Amino acid sequence: MYRLINIFPELKPFSNDIDLRMERYKNKHKQLVKRNKTLCDFANAHNYYGFHRLDNGWVYREWAPGADMLYLTGDFNNWHWLDHPMTKLDNGNWELFLSGETIHPGSRVLTIVKNGDKLTQHIPLYARRAIQDPTTMSWCCEVTDDLANYPWSDEGFFSDEAPLIYEAHVGMCGEGQKVETYRAFADNILPHVKYLGYNTIQLMAIMEHPYYGSFGYQVSSFFAASSRFGYPDELKYLVNKAHSMGIRVLLDVVHSHAVSNTLEGINMFDGTDYQFFHSGAKGNHPAWGTKLFNYDKPEVLHFLLSNLKFWMEEYHFDGFRFDGVTSMLYHDHALGTDFSNLAMYFTMNTDIEALTYLQLANELIHQVNPHAITIAEDMSGMPGMCNDIKDGGIGFDYRLGMGLPDMWIKLIKECSDENWNLGAIWHELTNRNVKTIAYTESHDQALVGDKTIMFRLADAAMYTQMRKDCHTPVIDRAMALHKMIRLITIGAGGNGYLDFMGNEFGHPEWIDFPRVGNGNSYWYCRRQWSLLFNQDLKYQCLNYFDRDMVHTAAYYHIFDQFWPDIKWIHEDDKVIAFERGGLLFAFNFSPTKDYSDYSIPVSKGEDYEVLFSSDDYIYGGFGRIERKSHSAFIPGMNGNYVRLYMPSRTCIILCPKSMVGKKED
Repeated sequence: MYRLINIFPELKPFSNDIDLRMERYKNKHKQLVKRNKTLCDFANAHNYYGFHRLDNGWVYREWAPGADMLYLTGDFNNWHWLDHPMTKLDNGNWELFLSGETIHPGSRVLTIVKNGDKLTQHIPLYARRAIQDPTTMSWCCEVTDDLANYPWSDEGFFSDEAPLIYEAHVGMCGEGQKVETYRAFADNILPHVKYLGYNTIQLMAIMEHPYYGSFGYQVSSFFAASSRFGYPDELKYLVNKAHSMGIRVLLDVVHSHAVSNTLEGINMFDGTDYQFFHSGAKGNHPAWGTKLFNYDKPEVLHFLLSNLKFWMEEYHFDGFRFDGVTSMLYHDHALGTDFSNLAMYFTMNTDIEALTYLQLANELIHQVNPHAITIAEDMSGMPGMCNDIKDGGIGFDYRLGMGLPDMWIKLIKECSDENWNLGAIWHELTNRNVKTIAYTESHDQALVGDKTIMFRLADAAMYTQMRKDCHTPVIDRAMALHKMIRLITIGAGGNGYLDFMGNEFGHPEWIDFPRVGNGNSYWYCRRQWSLLFNQDLKYQCLNYFDRDMVHTAAYYHIFDQFWPDIKWIHEDDKVIAFERGGLLFAFNFSPTKDYSDYSIPVSKGEDYEVLFSSDDYIYGGFGRIERKSHSAFIPGMNGNYVRLYMPSRTCIILCPKSMVGKKED
């Protein structure tokens, strides 16, 4: 019996399913890894396939078992399709040697595949740079020099801090109506991330994708950094600079599906629909219109596992957020499934092959870098997601707390805040048994058709009432709740925290990528930083609050304590308080009631000092709670208490006086 059963005794009826999970993992591991070798030794496909410079020229290799013939064409042979045939090797491999005068870094090429009488064009499977012609809009591969060494200066970089993640999209990181660059992000956004106190960035849409509006979730070239944002060395510049600032960089990796395109993508590269994917309907995602990998094939695992190792070694990424894990884990992709009982995780609907791949992926990643972080985007709550593989788990370090933003949006949309049930909120915030990344909103909540929390709270008033000298009921409520929601989420909701670029200062409106339906406009596909830097507007106040909230969480290491300790909850008063990391977090959600000398139980028998409150002037509040004020403890028969002044719609962080400024080390 695996330790997972001991950790979660409720899984005992499903011990046979856990045994099957582990048997499949061990068998697949044995199939892939030869004696005295590791997964790290196995995951080297990128070092064999694709273009590689030799002393006397180049070698180009592909795996295309279903093809009758392969050719290489490009600007080097005036795009004559059949002039450079490849040689067929064993096991479906193909090879071509080229002189140094024939191609060079920057040469543009395509692979021609022959099946019967049919010839098709494809970007090479292991292309490290794919580009789109701005005139013809057609895609091709641009050869890169795999022997060129980038001057990295991050040797020995690692971080073991709990992740405070700034989720970001390079292309929309600027205010101009255009696609921004890796270098612009590194020079303009990284200093902002550092200033706010986030220690990790999570980059979206890095893996090449033909449709910009897919947000990077329909990947075409898995080994190519998106050329929209610049050259490979410019992405390396971004990562290297982040590391110099003490910031980890995670890649938003998409191995749950692939774009169905054939020229730009890997679909039907060898002329069959089953080279990488399941054949027929099983290989098509019913909701996304994309292709689904066959995770049982060793060659597919070779491709995907090598892809992970490539991004870590070539670009020095510090880990991954795995997209679409829920879709991977279930044959019905969890469409319409509510996971209301444990049996739903252990039925014939579970895709054991995908689960095995995720176990192998986590093992490999932590072999390459023991300090790496892996995060699962899973809304199902699959048992064992963040438990060690040897214990029967899947091996992720964290799971995204996807129910939290759903809860906040539902509350804001359907219930006035005076009727919010604090007990229900607390249950949702703390209902976890694995390490969780908490968040109030990610890019998902900001996309067209939805609204950010601030825009949902304030709506049109944001256009006219965000001046610092303007106080209206709508904006005052929106400002207050925006801060309170974020603080209670970071304080109680997980073991790490995530914010999407710009949401920290209440970015208005939504994200809408250029498309036919909006006249190919970039108006909503950017970040309006000028709002933040305008001294007269309250966006700056929200930014200051986010900065101090994040810095406080990091300084006092609140995530070292797995769960917060609830100290007080009163539905009628709308007051809730808890301790974490030695700090006291107190919230008055009442829209109308102010409380003086409100008694809250505390652990320490000493005075507490106010670190900051959402009502401070600097955060757009009314300054009713004096900073550095002392909240005297009151010894009682049932423990110690502090007395607080708690105005309506405010939150306060207090610290025992003996701890103030003394926990960072």
